Amino acid sequence: MKKQRKGIDIFSLSFLDVVSCGFGAIILLLVLSKVSEPLVVEQMSRDLSGRVRELEQQLHEIRGESRVMKRKLAAVRAQVVQDQEQLAGRQSEIAAFRSTFEADRSDLVVQDRIKQQLEAARQNLTEEMRRLQSAKVPPAPDSPIGGVPVDSEYIIFVVDTSGSMQRFAWPLVRKKMAEILAIYPHVKGIQVMNDMGDYMFSQYAGRWIPDTPARRRAILRRLASWTPFSNSSPVEGITRAIRRFHSPDKRISIYVLGDDFSRGSIQEVIDTVDRINRAGRGGQRLVRIHALGFPVLFTQGGSEENAARFAALMRRLAQDNNGSFVGLNGVQLNSAR
Repeated sequence: MKKQRKGIDIFSLSFLDVVSCGFGAIILLLVLSKVSEPLVVEQMSRDLSGRVRELEQQLHEIRGESRVMKRKLAAVRAQVVQDQEQLAGRQSEIAAFRSTFEADRSDLVVQDRIKQQLEAARQNLTEEMRRLQSAKVPPAPDSPIGGVPVDSEYIIFVVDTSGSMQRFAWPLVRKKMAEILAIYPHVKGIQVMNDMGDYMFSQYAGRWIPDTPARRRAILRRLASWTPFSNSSPVEGITRAIRRFHSPDKRISIYVLGDDFSRGSIQEVIDTVDRINRAGRGGQRLVRIHALGFPVLFTQGGSEENAARFAALMRRLAQDNNGSFVGLNGVQLNSAR
């Protein structure tokens, strides 16, 4: 007879032991992981704190280097500014030297032109003129200074304040005004106008400035910075001065200082002045008209015709009005005569 096999009991004691061991192992793993977790966190915290201190130290070093670089940059910028100022100063000196050189060269050109004109005029002299020129005539006791009569009791300056005069001839203008004042040690009245007829001192508009040493110094000081508008024509200043100040009982001289007559008719100006400055008793004009011509336009080129028109106008006005015209041969203080 065959023996019958015993049935397998899946819930035997051995199976339960295996299951219990498995659950126990899992629980043990969980317990061990929870126990080691604080240690890991503490270690990571220590590592991060050290890294933070290291980074803070690096940041401190970088900030220190940044401050040093900023100081060096500020010093470099200051040096650049200083170098730029020195460069600007050198450029200004070069420009001044160049301007002086150009002015001296222009003076030489003008002197050469004047010399050529004088040579041409000398060649055109007649034999009679040469004979009269060679004759030695002793000067009269009351001969004028430098050809300019100085018998007036009142003097009026009419000064061209245009840009060309201001830029190229103003130091010489001031010098010539001082020289003119010096040849009149004392007069009864002075007046200063520009070529438009505008007064230098508004408080003395239309009346005479008293002649005192302090007032003469004030005129020369004011002239240094006096820049009223000008149209480069002496006509307005001359006519206004004659109309306002002429008087039969006063001996008056007008001194015109300019360089340009750019527009208008020369003959029309001559006729106008002739009408308002009529001759008084003895055939003498009420007002003398003198003029100083500054060759500014000859040195600049391109406007020589206007300079020649000014010279022609002032020569004729001086001739018709008992005055003198003096043409300077340069605009530099050490070259003008």
